[in-house]
Amino acid sequence: MPDTVSLCGDIVVGRQLGHVGIMSKTILSSSGPVTLLGGGHASAQDLTDALTIAGTLVAVDGGLVTALGAGIIPDAVVGDMDSAPPEALARVPPDRQHRVSEQQSTDFDKALRSVDAPVVIGAGFCGGRVDHQLAAFHTLLVRADRPCILLAEKEVILIAPPVLSLNTVAGDVVSLFPLLAVQGCSRGLEWPIDGLSFDPARLVGTSNRANGPIHIEIERAGMLLIVPRGYLTALVAHFVQGGARWPARAAPHISRPSPSK
Repeated sequence: MPDTVSLCGDIVVGRQLGHVGIMSKTILSSSGPVTLLGGGHASAQDLTDALTIAGTLVAVDGGLVTALGAGIIPDAVVGDMDSAPPEALARVPPDRQHRVSEQQSTDFDKALRSVDAPVVIGAGFCGGRVDHQLAAFHTLLVRADRPCILLAEKEVILIAPPVLSLNTVAGDVVSLFPLLAVQGCSRGLEWPIDGLSFDPARLVGTSNRANGPIHIEIERAGMLLIVPRGYLTALVAHFVQGGARWPARAAPHISRPSPSK
């Protein structure tokens, strides 16, 4: 059955593709936001910004090295552990170590699907290798029902929720990049998105600008939203306070034919 979504007063019928097939087991549950720390580049400021808002820390495989280097024993370590040195694992209580050996998903995917929280902040997943960043965006898409905000050097990146209002200021860059064919509507953007059919092979919405506070509605899970990093706290608050989010059935089924790290 197609899903019917109201966008700024218009009715849009969008067909969802179903949930990704790999089963997940909850490793950590939290009523508040959680930080995932990956093995890529994560600055001291990244860690400080994330943990100030989301004090529960899950190290994703090699992210354990970064955590220990900052003097932090994470609340959990998740992954296939091929990038977590034995001497680092020896410093973590065994009941906090969660090895997930299957190789059909990335360690980021393993961790995100294993954490039950209103929202996750991801550090150490942007910067460095481009293929790792692309894989992280793929995980944001297939786990759209588990809101996650990735920290980049100057921006934050997430799958745009069904409805979002942000108190942006005139001139702020607001980029929308579709990972699937998707439509939406907006208020407060210099170039409104109403009536546009976004598609990664045809039309993207990078380098749009806010004229002031913005309001965006998206018909289906599939649009990356990229805004200045200063809006991290407001985005976390959206999800913690019960703002709109995608249900599990909104996450598309995308097969992964080969192992990826």
